Amino acid sequence: MNRSLNEIEAHAKRAARGAGLAWGLAEEAARAARWLAAHGFGGPALLADVLAQNDGVSHAQVAPVSLDGVWHAPAQELCPLAAGAALNDCADRLAEGQPVQMAEVSYPLLVVPFAAWAAIHLNAPVQVRWQNLLIDTDGERVWLDDQQHEIETSKANELVCVTAKRRKDAAAVPGLRGDVPPQVWDKLDRFAQRTFAPATEASRLLGAGTGASDND
Repeated sequence: MNRSLNEIEAHAKRAARGAGLAWGLAEEAARAARWLAAHGFGGPALLADVLAQNDGVSHAQVAPVSLDGVWHAPAQELCPLAAGAALNDCADRLAEGQPVQMAEVSYPLLVVPFAAWAAIHLNAPVQVRWQNLLIDTDGERVWLDDQQHEIETSKANELVCVTAKRRKDAAAVPGLRGDVPPQVWDKLDRFAQRTFAPATEASRLLGAGTGASDND
């Protein structure tokens, strides 16, 4: 299904809230899904997978233990949303020439939008790399080197973010809409449904309009 970016972001935000993410992180998760969809990547699908993987797990278990050294979660895989939010908080380290290194990151492509926003903050391109893949972004455009087709891998053993040189070669630019497979939309919708209060007998009667009477 081809969806507007606003529609993708709104649905992703409801799903993230339904999965238990705090308001701020849910908003950033939705923006990340939108950013990836605008660039032709499967952001909504990756978000759905992350929400499913971390469903019922406390944020502390998938967030970085420390922002010193190599970032890692206490026991679980590092959540890309928690790691991405921390990356934005630590963006100035990149300007000082300090790389940000992460270990055992699930669905690492979801870190890239946060790197893009760091690039905007720094007014300098940022490179994200894991395994044999390299992604450069200036916040809007994307340069991708992915000869081994690792763009949507479910886990990166090591992920590194650094500042990069400005590039003048052709790059992917964002579109105005994104493709979301129906099964992905439905998966997000199952999380989004949790944000709705369960119906009570009183609310059902009010919704019916005629109450318990039968006017036929």
